[in-house]
Amino acid sequence: MELLFAALGGALIGLIVHFALPGQATRGLFWVAGWSTSAAIVVWEVLTWLEWKSDAGWIWIVTLLVAALTAVGVARVFARRREAADRELLEELFQGRKTA
Repeated sequence: MELLFAALGGALIGLIVHFALPGQATRGLFWVAGWSTSAAIVVWEVLTWLEWKSDAGWIWIVTLLVAALTAVGVARVFARRREAADRELLEELFQGRKTA
């Protein structure tokens, strides 16, 4: 049951980060949330395998912190990559138009 709450926390953090950071038009609504949810699930499972107790606070702090860092990283990296790819495509299209 706690894994479900950890996944839900990761998803909410991902949605908050999606709307808080610039570049919303360059990524899908659930792209960042999906990555942060996955990170929260993986971290939660690893920590429970390391015998961290689910009623302790540290497992929650570490899980949600990693989910937040993943969300911020994914949002920033993919926004930059998409902007660069769009810029490159636009330049390629303009160059093709000039030679035609």
